[in-house]
Amino acid sequence: MTSQLETFVEYLRLNRNASVHTVSAYESDLRQLLTFSAAHLGKTPGRLQPRDLNLTLVRAYLGELHREGQSRSSVARKLSSLRSFARFLRREGWIDDDPVVLAMAPRRDRKIPAHLSVDEMARLLEMPDGATELGRRDRAILELFYASGLRLSELVGLDTEDVNLQSRIVRVQGKGGKERVVPFNTSTQKALRVWYADRARLRANQPASSSVVRVGRPGAGVGRSRSESGRDPLFLNARGSRLTGRSVQRLVGRYVSGCSARFGISPHALRHSFASHLLQRGADLRTIQELLGHVQLSTTQRYTHINAAQLLDVYRKAHPRAKHEA
Repeated sequence: MTSQLETFVEYLRLNRNASVHTVSAYESDLRQLLTFSAAHLGKTPGRLQPRDLNLTLVRAYLGELHREGQSRSSVARKLSSLRSFARFLRREGWIDDDPVVLAMAPRRDRKIPAHLSVDEMARLLEMPDGATELGRRDRAILELFYASGLRLSELVGLDTEDVNLQSRIVRVQGKGGKERVVPFNTSTQKALRVWYADRARLRANQPASSSVVRVGRPGAGVGRSRSESGRDPLFLNARGSRLTGRSVQRLVGRYVSGCSARFGISPHALRHSFASHLLQRGADLRTIQELLGHVQLSTTQRYTHINAAQLLDVYRKAHPRAKHEA
């Protein structure tokens, strides 16, 4: 099945418009399946055939994942990858029946993601050192994260042409190559204006390069060959080149550790804080869904939470009998 897997991965890249992260996750999950299948059947991976994929093998694979102690969400994701692969094999005529259709996915755990309160976010935004170029850059990054709810990959992939400072909007290409326009506030506008003067000096220090690299916009299904020097990244590192997602993760973690005792606060937690604070102040889920770029409303609901105090306050204001009691 090795050649079929390679064909499937290419199909995802070219026909499904899947993001580079999604393609990588599918490939990793399915290669893990092939490794298990080869050991379970006593074959080398290169000798596996599509007909070897049956319900018994699938159930044995799920049992092995359970014994390894993998989380329900991980098992469900791996099974989803396998479902897509099996449908592809059947559509291409490599197998006659779908062996995964009867396999049951575990119920996913529903956990509230880590987030910061409004006061904690205010302290976080004041953490970067405004006396340095990189400190002013970091302030602009944190402001834009909290003002727009961008994904990490979306933020590091922004170019200057994607930001309209005058209108206070940013054009984002999200998962599946879907483009959306997200507004941001005046404090973010101010932080970006300050950073623009600094980034011009950093950008000028980057050596000219004519090399062509494979670049994929975050969420785009297919990377396109073009010179990175032909793009104008919004956020730069100290060497004047595009800031990486790993660097942004580190700087967020450093600032959070300096102003909060909470654990697990990542760039994605800032996205959740954005959604939660909008909800607490009366924004409807449908609007938040559009701002976050979610396809399904159920995905947005996982990013939001209502604390007990807010729930009680809404109940007292809304229930006719509770009004008198209050």
